Amino acid sequence: MVDVRQLRHGPLSDADHLTDIFLFAVVLRRKPGLYHRQTVDQDQKSSSVVSVNGSKTLLISAYLEHRTHQQEVRVIAVALRSERVSYRCLFCCQQSMHQSDGYQEIHSDHFGFAYGTADIMCSVPSACVAPTHIAVSATGELPQTADGVCSEKLKHWFVEVKNQERTSQAFRYNFTVCLSTMFDFTNVLQLVQSLEMMKLLGVNRVAVYQTSCNTDTQRVLDYYTETGLVEVIHWSLPRFVNVSRSWLPQHGPGDLHYFGQLAALNDCLYRYMYQSTYLAMQDIDELILPQSVDSWVELLPTLERKHGAIHCYKFKCYVFPTVALNPPSSSGSPQSLWTNTSGVNILEHLHHEPPNSETKSNYKIILDPRAVFSVTVHGTLKPWDQCHWVDKNVARIYHTRAPKQTNLTKEQLVYDDRLLSYSARLTPAVTAVLRRSNQKHC
Repeated sequence: MVDVRQLRHGPLSDADHLTDIFLFAVVLRRKPGLYHRQTVDQDQKSSSVVSVNGSKTLLISAYLEHRTHQQEVRVIAVALRSERVSYRCLFCCQQSMHQSDGYQEIHSDHFGFAYGTADIMCSVPSACVAPTHIAVSATGELPQTADGVCSEKLKHWFVEVKNQERTSQAFRYNFTVCLSTMFDFTNVLQLVQSLEMMKLLGVNRVAVYQTSCNTDTQRVLDYYTETGLVEVIHWSLPRFVNVSRSWLPQHGPGDLHYFGQLAALNDCLYRYMYQSTYLAMQDIDELILPQSVDSWVELLPTLERKHGAIHCYKFKCYVFPTVALNPPSSSGSPQSLWTNTSGVNILEHLHHEPPNSETKSNYKIILDPRAVFSVTVHGTLKPWDQCHWVDKNVARIYHTRAPKQTNLTKEQLVYDDRLLSYSARLTPAVTAVLRRSNQKHC
């Protein structure tokens, strides 16, 4: 008998307890050894995690792949790299069921952790006109019903297949930013500043993969969700696998890189593939700032005219350490209203570290998602490194964070006041958001 408690990692809430009672009842009616566990959340924008029977694989999401030579469903997953698995895929297609074999491609970037991001590719059977949901097994056993019909009850064990329609123009958004992953987050002021700066740069949508944050941060996210700028995807993967809080195993124990950051970025790639003209893959404390124009709306056409049909651009990163302080010019300035709001004020940090060998490796990207099959933290994996370098005098990343070169004095830093050119518009916008989101002392 399967103990449903073995399907979960983490403490049980009352809702979880009721859910597990339901799952236990379902398991009792199934064949021995067959189970899938999916998160249940009233918020439809929560991520789902489904365990694959007979393996350590966890399914995150599924998307119809329109760009391969045959119609396939790409299932984004997290897999144990040492495990050799053969997959069987079951499709729900207009109430009927169809099966096919699946194969796994583990992404080459996994930073040495035991688990890695993977794509499970399932060919769509010719008799399946429109696959709406998919289940995956590593044992050959798949859930069945007596009449072979996909019932609503059975779909609880499946992943919804998204990207049903392929779009090549008239996208809903021009620029979407993919942010991953938010955990134990309390940096309210920099969050608001970054989101307002993104709006000034021309960003229409920001996808936030959220695991945990404080109450003040949640109020900000709720505000931006109501305005339509932010989509919060509740990132439940850390409940199912032991995630690291760092990017290398020697810096943070765990089985999966940095809260599953790579799986989140790849999910964002496909989630917005047919919704947004461009995607930017970056962190919340990073801003890609043009140097001679004021927005991405002006920057990208300039880059395309200069470089032709390039589908990905990479921007060098400059670290603006938070230990180097440039306080507001007067105590009566609008910024003085923010002094009791938790977090970093990016307008107070206008000195960056001189470039070194890491500057070039820490780049981030803006890409055409329809030209890319997989991404990593810095760049693309498939096609491999097809991004074009953008000259630092055209645009660069302003990364306001703790120092990377800790031995530098302030005199060795380089003054750069480009951010101040946005201050007149940024400052009142930030103050308004802090008030509207009911932040204290603002």
